[in-house]
Amino acid sequence: MPARRLFAAALILLPVLACAPARAETGVAATDTTGRAVELARPAVRIVSLAPHLTEQLFAAGAGGRIVGAVEFSDYPPAARALPRVGGFTGFDAEAVAALKPDLVVAWQSGNRPGQLERLAALGVPVYVDEPRALEDIARGLEALGVLTGSAGPAREAARAFRARLAELRQRYAARPRVRTFYQVWNQPLLTVNGQHPISAVIRLCGGENVFGALAPLTPAVSTEAVLAANPEVIVASGMDEARPQWLEAWRRWPTLAATAADNLFFIPPDIIQRHTPRLLDGAARMCEQLEQARARRRSPNPDP
Repeated sequence: MPARRLFAAALILLPVLACAPARAETGVAATDTTGRAVELARPAVRIVSLAPHLTEQLFAAGAGGRIVGAVEFSDYPPAARALPRVGGFTGFDAEAVAALKPDLVVAWQSGNRPGQLERLAALGVPVYVDEPRALEDIARGLEALGVLTGSAGPAREAARAFRARLAELRQRYAARPRVRTFYQVWNQPLLTVNGQHPISAVIRLCGGENVFGALAPLTPAVSTEAVLAANPEVIVASGMDEARPQWLEAWRRWPTLAATAADNLFFIPPDIIQRHTPRLLDGAARMCEQLEQARARRRSPNPDP
């Protein structure tokens, strides 16, 4: 076709193209980790996060720029520290959340009060609830958040990287000789985790055995006497921040305790083991190395301090 005829055809098509309706955004849907379907008319652009780990998950999924509010201790990545606050550890302000006009709220089932989440639902705010149990749930959560926020590509890549690193750690450590392990969340009350908690999954990943895995509550309180009776070979503590907690050293009062006798009293910063995000595998790698130290000390009559 001569150039003149092509130009004439383009002129004829211009009014048709100008009048064509804009392509509407399609609805999105995902299933949260509790098995509940969350449906949105379009990808969320105003998101409120009700847990520090969910703020981190949203950034990891490529949706950090869409967060308009978060709770206290949402401090990773550094950009999260500038977000407006809608509550803290003990609860959130439902009116403050509603005032931000979110089209999606992401919540933590174990960390947010059911009554408050029901109030949000009554206000017509869509709520995605996160409650991971298996380590794979972290990857699935990334993918679900990616779908709901229109960042499916970055979220899939983050999930792929997580699964690849998880598989590498599992292949290297999961079949290693068992190490009886006590994970100490806090000292007063003396808290640990049961076998359904993601931290227990980390212990298994590293070839360990949670000495309190059979208890019913997700984060049960135990007594000092129960720990002494369980006689773990390793004690791993968290605490509040990057500093090794002083109360971890209190176990040295019982020199016949297996963990004390072998000097297997270890620390992992809580942010990389107690937040259900890709960084959990940083904590897992550290725990796996610590259990390897414990195995090496079985063969050494004079373990290094």
